[in-house]
Amino acid sequence: MTGETTVPTAGRIHGRSAQRKALRALLDALPRHGGPLLLAGEPGLGRTALLQWAARSFRAGPVLHLGPAPDMSAHGTAEQLLDTLRAAAAEAPVLVCADDAHLWDAPARTALGRAARRLRTADRVGLLLTVASDRAVDPEFARLPVVHLDPLAPSRAAALLDDVTDGAAAPAVREQLLAEAEGNPALLVALVRRLSPAELRGHRPLPHPLADATALAEAAGGVPSGPSAHARDLLLTVAAAGQAADGADVDAGLVHDALRRLRPEAGPGPRAEPLPGQLVLAGDRLRFRSPLVRRTVHATAAPERRRAVHRALADVLEGGGHRLTCLLHRSWSLGGGPDSAPGPADRLAAVAADRLALVAADGAVPASHRLRATAYARAAELTADGVRRAERYTAAAEQALLAGRPERARPLLAAARDRTAPAAVRGRAELVRGVTELRDGPVGDAHQSLLLAASLLAAHAPADAATAALAAADAAWAAGDLPACLATLAPEPPPRAENPAPGTDGPTAARGPAAPTSRTAAVVHDHRVGMRALLEGRLDRAGTPLGQVVERGRTEERPEALLRSAAAALLLGDVDAARSGGARALAAARQLGSDALVPQALEYLAYAELRAGRHPQARTHAEEGLRTALRAGQRNTAAHHRAVLALAASIEEEPDVVSRHVTAALDTARRHGLAQAATLAQWAAARADLGRGRPFDAADRLGLLVLPGPGRGHFAVWRLAVPCFVEAAVLAGRHEDARTVLTDFADWAAFGADPQAAAQLARCHALLAPAEHADDLYRRALDRHDEAGGDFERARTALLYGKWLRRRRRPREARGRLGTALAGFERCGAGVWAAQARDELRALGAAPQQGTDAAAPTRLGRLTPQQLRIARHVAEGATNREVALALGVSTRTVDYHLRKVFAALGVRSRLELARLVGQAEQAREVQGAREARRAGHHEKTGAQH
Repeated sequence: MTGETTVPTAGRIHGRSAQRKALRALLDALPRHGGPLLLAGEPGLGRTALLQWAARSFRAGPVLHLGPAPDMSAHGTAEQLLDTLRAAAAEAPVLVCADDAHLWDAPARTALGRAARRLRTADRVGLLLTVASDRAVDPEFARLPVVHLDPLAPSRAAALLDDVTDGAAAPAVREQLLAEAEGNPALLVALVRRLSPAELRGHRPLPHPLADATALAEAAGGVPSGPSAHARDLLLTVAAAGQAADGADVDAGLVHDALRRLRPEAGPGPRAEPLPGQLVLAGDRLRFRSPLVRRTVHATAAPERRRAVHRALADVLEGGGHRLTCLLHRSWSLGGGPDSAPGPADRLAAVAADRLALVAADGAVPASHRLRATAYARAAELTADGVRRAERYTAAAEQALLAGRPERARPLLAAARDRTAPAAVRGRAELVRGVTELRDGPVGDAHQSLLLAASLLAAHAPADAATAALAAADAAWAAGDLPACLATLAPEPPPRAENPAPGTDGPTAARGPAAPTSRTAAVVHDHRVGMRALLEGRLDRAGTPLGQVVERGRTEERPEALLRSAAAALLLGDVDAARSGGARALAAARQLGSDALVPQALEYLAYAELRAGRHPQARTHAEEGLRTALRAGQRNTAAHHRAVLALAASIEEEPDVVSRHVTAALDTARRHGLAQAATLAQWAAARADLGRGRPFDAADRLGLLVLPGPGRGHFAVWRLAVPCFVEAAVLAGRHEDARTVLTDFADWAAFGADPQAAAQLARCHALLAPAEHADDLYRRALDRHDEAGGDFERARTALLYGKWLRRRRRPREARGRLGTALAGFERCGAGVWAAQARDELRALGAAPQQGTDAAAPTRLGRLTPQQLRIARHVAEGATNREVALALGVSTRTVDYHLRKVFAALGVRSRLELARLVGQAEQAREVQGAREARRAGHHEKTGAQH
């Protein structure tokens, strides 16, 4: 163990909440009934740890362990085994654990499987089995209920790493360990174990390869093998072909053609030998059941045989239109495979490296970003010259980033570090590093990396320097740092000719197929000028350059330029152009296979839909955006999508959904300095409070965002929350606070960047106006809404106007406005606001007092409007004091009405009340449509009178 890190046993199981929930359900049910459960996962994912956790957690009776190689002679048939288990459970329920049941011999597996299937619920025997999913499931276990283990999520893997290292791993080392482990906890621990303390802390270079044959075999539980030489070659060939594949599977025809070249003595015909259990054949595609086993097969093979397999694959691919894949296999056939490069002096290696880099940079060659990243990385491994090696590692990192693999980009950037490299090469690396951190890291770090990139690139690549500067402004924008944003957007120096730095391949080779153009430079320049003018308040100067960015986007096909066009449209308030640009950027990113840009395009689309008041569409795009961002390792982008989802859910009757998304968004926002996402998430939480009749809570939350002071929200977002704050503040009696923010909001409305702002401003003035002016202001606001469109905001104004009319004893007019509000809320899915409109209609006598539940009329119809409001607040968990504050009454009044509620409904506890209110909600939704039609009729008859 000398020179290695001593790894303590992890103190707790990381992740696995879903699996533990399923195990807990089995354990909790055992006192009443039994049954089997199969726990399946590839080697190293923690099946044994979960089994042991279940055994420790069971307290209702004894725990029996079978295996690892039980002698079944004592039990004989399945029926005899069942009798034995039932006898053990005669006095108390029993948990029977069988770890690695797939390793038992065939008779034992058969008996165990049959016994599991024949267990009766009355037996009170829980049978918990674990099997490895790196091979086909035995027929004996195929029909059992199963719980699958997947690789750990990045955050869970990071927590495990911190647990076993006490947080001692250097950040760069940490990233490489997590990337190499791919969520497999056993492999992660094995990788840590082989590092010395100096390597773990980043004081010495990490060994290469990091995940060597020994560590992989340790995690996989041994060296995988086949029953024959042919089977072993088949496994190795599939594993080798997978090194240059975009997905988990490979072409079966390619594999078999390579096998014929590898084993000519076997003859040209197909072999009748069955497929090894580690492989799956689906159509004409072959894949390993376990990614860990695939890696282990490749790494543990004899070097000579591995090289021969890659050579055979290259020979098959030669001349078949797969240039890059062929060159990759040819390079791996030179020595050591992709994880171990030959000596840098090898002339063949140098030639192979140059050819790989040249073809990877050729945009006309069909290849994915992931394959180009692999090719660039392999070219770098084979390159002796330090400058070219750094350049190629940087290009590999950029392609990995475009493929949505930031966890792969970071180690490549670490390998690209070379202080002797020219400024252009180092600047390109900093640009890629900054973009990586902008999407998945502290945005303050991203800002500094991008500023450094702009400085280093200014002399030889001014277009790249301008791109880096604009990205730095994006980082400062995300952080809410207005001074830094303005400083970064300062006028750039005059452009200079782009010349490759001495000793480099030039910009194209470092960048791959996406080289900047003069058109791109113009877009970047105009966007930069327009953003600065906007932030300086020179609104007259912002429109022209930002408008030019939007116009160029109408004829663009590159996703990056389309994203800039959508962003500029959002700044100008042209939501239709923003939606169009975002949709086209999404289509372009998908067509190019850029997993990194898809989440960003969906983010712009979701924001545009929100600004247009189309909450359901915003939710749809944000849900997909969240999934793609998490797959691409973009936690910052995911936080923005969660904020959009929280805002969409805040108008619906889903408080738990709002809370979940707000918590997740703020967790990332606080750790990575995302002020914009944090402001949006907090606005969502406050709007949910306001919608559910809690104006005091809403005003408290929003006051921190919109009132002047150091804690004010993001400089470009807080104004969007002003209308909510004014409404909450007026309801909470904070009129002066409401007036304080209207001057700035009036300037914002005058700029025209928010289509709803003018109508919202009139609504805010109506809320604060004396009675003789409020009527006209409400009508003016509704007229402005008609011009701007958007169901939700118009319905909110109609609701407030209807409330105002009802309190001034103008019931016919109030019914019409409230009916319009209800219809608008229902059309846009704003359930929580629709409930407010129904309550107001009920107070006017326009809503029926009986529910429409098919089982029985709802008892809530027995309550007065005030009692109904109190019942709903209490059902949501509010204390009597909180209800009093929300409704503007005394606590004594709430106590009095709540006693009446309990008596009228025949309930004895708050829990019973909550259950009754929840059951009635669905019935109320059915009645809503009828109320809307009735309210429309009242409005019509009122007009006739």
